[in-house]
Amino acid sequence: MLPIAIHRVTTLDLNVRPRPWPFADERRADIDAHFAIKQREKPKIWNGRILLGRDPDFTGDRFSACYFDADFADFLAWRDWGFPDRSVFNGFGMGALRCSDGAFVLGEMGHHTANAGRIYFPSGTPDPDDIRDGAVDIAGSVAREVEEETGLTSADYRTAAHWDCVVSGAAIAMIRMLNVDVTGEELRARIEANLARQDQPELSAIHLVRDSGDLTASMPRFVTAFIEQHFSR
Repeated sequence: MLPIAIHRVTTLDLNVRPRPWPFADERRADIDAHFAIKQREKPKIWNGRILLGRDPDFTGDRFSACYFDADFADFLAWRDWGFPDRSVFNGFGMGALRCSDGAFVLGEMGHHTANAGRIYFPSGTPDPDDIRDGAVDIAGSVAREVEEETGLTSADYRTAAHWDCVVSGAAIAMIRMLNVDVTGEELRARIEANLARQDQPELSAIHLVRDSGDLTASMPRFVTAFIEQHFSR
């Protein structure tokens, strides 16, 4: 198991530069067959375009990388097959909702999603709609995902000035603290009410983490590492 590194930065410099992905081109038939199986298992998943990263660099308070677009089917096969191309990483934003009583609020992904049962902060792999002036707008991606998953808008929380970039194998989670001025129980009830109004919500349950004892194996390592870092302060 690869070690985890956490870099605190204030600037994200994530340019977009279309480039071919040899892995996807060379394994096209295998990828198509793999995605067909996944669609039979979970008919709701779709093969849209997403953004993946190359050439990550942490210098001072800046994280820089170059992004390119690919099919979701390509990404899913790359992930499921153990990240065979190590020159590529999955770099995404997460909004760490933290309440006035110190509780973190996380969501459990629904059974119809590609990450069913996993528990983490609102997030999503960036896509071409997140491109602004030739760069990936991770802050905008986080705000969108938070609203889609929980119903919260930027008026409901205070955004930290920095990002904690958690490097875990082929994933780089750019996590920003979102401070909410209500208790964990109050926020959970509000989010649950929002989910109840949706025909097919992305989340199936809301979890509160108040200390390290609330962490579970269903939470990715980049999430637990981020939370443990804050509890240790």
